[in-house]
Amino acid sequence: MALRARALYDFRSENPGEISLREHEVLSLCSEQDIEGWLEGINSRGDRGLFPASYVQVIRAPEPGPAGDSGPGAPARYANVPPGGFEPLPAPPPDAFQPLLQPQQAPPPSTFQPPGAGFPYGGGALQPSPQQLYGGYQASQGSDDDWDDEWDDSSTVADEPGALGSGAYPDFDGSSSAGAAGRYRLSTRSDLSLGSRGGSAPPQHHPSGAKSSATVSRNLNRFSTFVKSGGEAFVLGEASGFVKDGDKLCVVLGPYGPEWQENPYPFQCTIDDPTKQTKFKGMKSYISYKLVPTHTQVPVHRRYKHFDWLYARLAEKFPVISVPHLPEKQATGRFEEDFISKRRKGLIWWMNHMASHPVLAQCDVFQHFLTCPSSTDEKAWKQGKRKAEKDEMVGANFFLTLSTPPAAALDLQEVESKIDGFKSFTKKMDDSALQLNHTANEFARKQVTGFKKEYQKVGQSFRGLSQAFELDQQAFSVGLNQAIAFTGDAYDAIGELFAEQPRQDLDPVMDLLALYQGHLANFPDIIHVQKGALTKVKESRRHVEEGKMEIQKADGIQDRCNTISFATLAEIHHFHQIRVRDFKSQMQHFLQQQIIFFQKVTQKLEEALHKYDSV
Repeated sequence: MALRARALYDFRSENPGEISLREHEVLSLCSEQDIEGWLEGINSRGDRGLFPASYVQVIRAPEPGPAGDSGPGAPARYANVPPGGFEPLPAPPPDAFQPLLQPQQAPPPSTFQPPGAGFPYGGGALQPSPQQLYGGYQASQGSDDDWDDEWDDSSTVADEPGALGSGAYPDFDGSSSAGAAGRYRLSTRSDLSLGSRGGSAPPQHHPSGAKSSATVSRNLNRFSTFVKSGGEAFVLGEASGFVKDGDKLCVVLGPYGPEWQENPYPFQCTIDDPTKQTKFKGMKSYISYKLVPTHTQVPVHRRYKHFDWLYARLAEKFPVISVPHLPEKQATGRFEEDFISKRRKGLIWWMNHMASHPVLAQCDVFQHFLTCPSSTDEKAWKQGKRKAEKDEMVGANFFLTLSTPPAAALDLQEVESKIDGFKSFTKKMDDSALQLNHTANEFARKQVTGFKKEYQKVGQSFRGLSQAFELDQQAFSVGLNQAIAFTGDAYDAIGELFAEQPRQDLDPVMDLLALYQGHLANFPDIIHVQKGALTKVKESRRHVEEGKMEIQKADGIQDRCNTISFATLAEIHHFHQIRVRDFKSQMQHFLQQQIIFFQKVTQKLEEALHKYDSV
């Protein structure tokens, strides 16, 4: 028989997938199983969606049967339903719709389901996936590299159970059996009562003498990075999943604070031989790049769309790690030599940063990308691709993989000060990088066009003077005429040197700035996750001071905030390390190229000068 429910209070939907309720309205329920405090149903206007379970009273018509069915033997669950039906309920008190400080209440026994009972995130059949719940990066599918049958999952290769993590990369093992060695369940779930996402539940009355319990509210903006990344769910104690030993990401205390544990197997990867390839009898063309990792010395070939897919997986999996941005796509001119060369240089910088990161370099999906020869073992390639896309250690569960030093090593005020300082640093660096990029681009443009043209004008003028002197027909002036003409040719050559020079010094600087502008664009979201966790800690502390929350619950929130803080500080430390390394190397290269350039200019001028020695 269809289940129905009566609305106890008005509810206004605020997010997609929710429906509004009016007090006393009767709704049809799709299921009596609630989803994290929400029910799905159809209101009197025919709208279908979610609404807070605590805003309705479930009703059900009695089954036909003996008259005694409504007596003492009737199900106890509906003992509170009066024989004559429901009377209009009084309006809720003014604070019923406050999103903060709800009394703790346990779910009804019939709707309780233990975390992980049949579903990876402890929900019922309607539980959303981590990607649906927290969002994620979606790979772009522009005209640069369209998806085709080589990449789509249209084959009949059987899906393997399991998920990729961040294990040691020499062995690509996707085993995910719950009983596998080194695999154990971690959970941050507790009896912490959580506020509902669209509004707060109506107040509940505890027996006299019972200690009240406050809640840490959920963010009203369900599309914020803190929510979509899973940071909020983790801090509030909702994460639960199986973690393999090899998936643990370790943060250690270094001489300058928290940092990622070093990669015990460092490597590099070259990108060479961009070649144009065709398929479908020449109907489709693409550029293939040869990758050779130093730890395998086995070449693999990848297209740009493979890089794009890898970036999407990594950006979704690591919410507190800055995954470097790929070179931009281009709709036209994809097969021109200049564009291919520029993209290859950008991919080399990208690969250098990936291989340099202690976490990203060891990630299974990255190692699969580097080592699996898709052209010769398509089955293994697609199996690894599917496992990466089914990885359960994303969203809130990603934070379960973090192993951090003792929390006593962190002072929240000091952490907040460091984060604020880094936020100011990134803004200033972003502004200066934009200014330098604009200046370098303008200067390069002048060298390619303006300087070349001006030097050639000077050279042409000297040759004009030489031609005029030749009209003298004096034998002793021949040497002078030739020397002046040679000077004109020298200035032409210097103009060509100016036009070619930006490729050697300014272009690499602008490539590096573009890469770091991508990093700087990542950090506002990373900082937002950490700031959101700090806000929850401050809120829980306020509840403790007011005597509305037990100290153990507040400590749990702070411990989980510390985990996010350790990871954020470790990522900031890594960013500064590679920044010093990259800009030192690039500035040395720039100045060396400038010196070589002006040595070439000086050589041309000296050659012209020596022509006058024999005059």
